[in-house]
Amino acid sequence: MSVQLALSLGALALSLPFIKRRLELSRAKHPSLTGHSRMAKRVVSFLPGYEFTEAQFFSCDGAPESVASNRRAAFYQLANLLQTRHSKSIELTTEAREIISDLQFTGAYRVPFQFSPLVRQHLKVGAFIQSADGVFVTDQDGQKFYDLTGSYGVNVFGADFYKACMKEGSERVQQVGATLGAYHPCVAYNIQRLKEISGLDQVSFHMSGTEAVMQAVRLARYHTGRKNLVRFCGAYHGWWEDVQPGPGNPMPPRETYTLRDMHANSLKVLRTRKDIACVLINPLQALHLNQGAPGDSSLVDSSRKASYDRAAYTAWLKELREVCTERNIVLIFDEVFLGFRLAKGGAQAYFDVKADMVTYGKTLGGGYPVGVVCGRADLMKRFRSERPADICFARGTFNAHPHVMGAMSVFLEKIESTEISEIYANVEQQWNSRREKFNQVMREKDLPLRAANMSSVWSLYYTEPSRYNWMLQYYLRAEGLALSWVGTGRLIFSLNYSDAEFNAVLDKFVQACEKMKAAQWFWAPPQLTNKLIRRRILKEMFFPKKTLEAS
Repeated sequence: MSVQLALSLGALALSLPFIKRRLELSRAKHPSLTGHSRMAKRVVSFLPGYEFTEAQFFSCDGAPESVASNRRAAFYQLANLLQTRHSKSIELTTEAREIISDLQFTGAYRVPFQFSPLVRQHLKVGAFIQSADGVFVTDQDGQKFYDLTGSYGVNVFGADFYKACMKEGSERVQQVGATLGAYHPCVAYNIQRLKEISGLDQVSFHMSGTEAVMQAVRLARYHTGRKNLVRFCGAYHGWWEDVQPGPGNPMPPRETYTLRDMHANSLKVLRTRKDIACVLINPLQALHLNQGAPGDSSLVDSSRKASYDRAAYTAWLKELREVCTERNIVLIFDEVFLGFRLAKGGAQAYFDVKADMVTYGKTLGGGYPVGVVCGRADLMKRFRSERPADICFARGTFNAHPHVMGAMSVFLEKIESTEISEIYANVEQQWNSRREKFNQVMREKDLPLRAANMSSVWSLYYTEPSRYNWMLQYYLRAEGLALSWVGTGRLIFSLNYSDAEFNAVLDKFVQACEKMKAAQWFWAPPQLTNKLIRRRILKEMFFPKKTLEAS
């Protein structure tokens, strides 16, 4: 054997363990682009933008002129209705959009990009409200909407509940105003209650959920001496780059492994690698496993699906807990969104799985912005006595702001009331029954819309192929339902919805869908499939002139 061959074989032998680990990691990733952050970033950087002309807008699915004409008339009729009814709110939003970059972004990505220019020009939506009470919000024109936005998860118990928390909380701390650094005495109550609720030893306060996740991951890395974190495909943990490594983050993936949720190959990676500091779990992901947040901007066809199996997801979390314990990996529950919505004890109590660290936010602030980390004592320590210069730094001027702490203390008291306990006792059964009723009505009315839910968080999906499902969000708004900018992908009900109020919302859904149907937005040629729609979109992107001229 030559020296060259021997060296080559030796190098191959040394590299085999590395190759094996890489293959195991690849097999643990979801096969879609959502599971491959680096590849997804490359793909989106090459996708060309284009927009439909008015003629193409109404017939991009091959609709005949009679259908396109009906859609066109309905589109401008709806646009006129919205503009007339909400003129003050829309005018104020139009002015603000020139200055507020958030409004520019949400306005551009409310619908699939091909349709966006004409929609932004005509189907305008107001971003300002003047009041909120019960399950309603009222805009600048005095028009009332049933609130299905949930204030992005903050509004668990209804607007009036948080008004009371903010008012009473501010009264408790008014003598200290905005004095920072020192704690108001209500903080002592808050930390004791959070310790009881989380079942963990220590607490730290932050200014947002994103910041709380950042600190939890940093502490996990500090105490394990490992750098890599695991998140699961499609899960959202805030906009910090380490936990949001795909499109939207200008930096390439670095110390982040994005693995397939509820899959044995992911457990194998956790069992065999020695560089994993922590695993992040956002329990909301159980509603749409291995998929990104279901916004209407990505509703290019009817392939969006959602479902939730509590027993299966519980079994997965318990198995994950065992593996993390075996391998000394920190298990972090990110309950910023779902905390206090599923149960008073959060996802830990709901799934009966103990995490090493938990992050909270949103509703816990009683209406004010907040982030909280609860964790085991050994993980929360930010310094080493034996090496005093080796610290884990975390600061924030507004951490434990007195008014936030005051509102939090009121929130933590109120969730102990008999009224809230009764809500928790029946919450899952109630919202599952409502979802079943919703789907039954849609079937009876022969409407192509269905709902999946995780308690009071709902996602809507469509049963017939179409390129125009995203239009439903505007018909829903016209019927008096307030949606967040993601449209029908996520509805967040507050838990104070009565049966009568839910039934009123259901009636409005039926009315909106029937108007969609009458306007022929649900029309499709017999041969149309979701696969054909996606193929058509690819042709439009890369051969726009030829494809669109053939329409």
